[in-house]
Amino acid sequence: MAGYRAFEVTGAHDFALVEREVPDPPPGHVRVRVEACGVCHTDVVTVEGHRPAPERPVVPGHEVVGVIDAVGPGVRAWHVGERVGVGFLGGPCGECDRCRRGDFVNCEDQPQTGTTVDGGYAEMVVVRSSGLVRVPDGLTAVEAAPLLCAGLTTFTALRQADARPGALVAIQGIGGLGHLGLQYARRLGYRVAAVARGTAKEDLALRLGADHYIDSAATDAGAELRRLGGAAAIIATAADGASMSGLIPGLEPRGRMVVVGAGATPITVGTADLIFGTRTVTGSLTGSSIENEDNLAFGERHGIRPMTEVVPLAEAPKAYERMLSGQARFRVVLDMAA
Repeated sequence: MAGYRAFEVTGAHDFALVEREVPDPPPGHVRVRVEACGVCHTDVVTVEGHRPAPERPVVPGHEVVGVIDAVGPGVRAWHVGERVGVGFLGGPCGECDRCRRGDFVNCEDQPQTGTTVDGGYAEMVVVRSSGLVRVPDGLTAVEAAPLLCAGLTTFTALRQADARPGALVAIQGIGGLGHLGLQYARRLGYRVAAVARGTAKEDLALRLGADHYIDSAATDAGAELRRLGGAAAIIATAADGASMSGLIPGLEPRGRMVVVGAGATPITVGTADLIFGTRTVTGSLTGSSIENEDNLAFGERHGIRPMTEVVPLAEAPKAYERMLSGQARFRVVLDMAA
């Protein structure tokens, strides 16, 4: 079999397009012929050398969709020809204490796709079978790829928030995560408030499912949420802890802020805002592979689709820079057939 192309990164920001030999999948793994791979902000960890052993070449990318073309020894539930995906969490080990307690997201021996093991900026990838996600026929590879990470992250956060039907839910930040969060929140039956700086995204937010738009640059967003009755949940997607802080007083009693946007600035919380009202601020890390299947099935059924900019594999470094610029609307996707 001929080789395959992949973009490796070594050190910091050093991309190299290489030709690799096609590997046989080891026990418990499958080989996937990649059709599409999303370019996510978390790829910064790999590309900028913030991962363990940055001197070791690794292929970035953790929003991977493709077709199984080889199955390793011991794999029983997956077969050649199946459409599958893999997200950031590359498959729980099933043996550590966290797995034994059913906490697969926090598995102590789980590969991170595109960071600790090779990812999808390539024509092929080898994946631990426990990390595989079945992809519905109604989603194209380009549509499904961002849902495997950005979609799952917001979907899981909304489920973790556990708000009552019809409650007010705020989505903070209308970007790669937030534009999907608005769609999920609407389809889950919530009254949705979009929170962002400026008015440039107001029309889009309303089209995507928001009932209310709050310009946090022009008003006290927490006070506006209180005026609307208080948010049962706030899904904080913007990578800025300082912008999240002012929203906490906008939670209703027993309301919950779920943080999914990773930023360098801390969240400042007044103790009274937590105690009086019994409010909660918590984090959420993507989801398990079976939760991702639920996510894709929900997205297909309810018409949730990412807004994408499609780029061929040969332009992966440019695609990464486009993502990093913050100008993409809203997810950049590598299409192997482009």
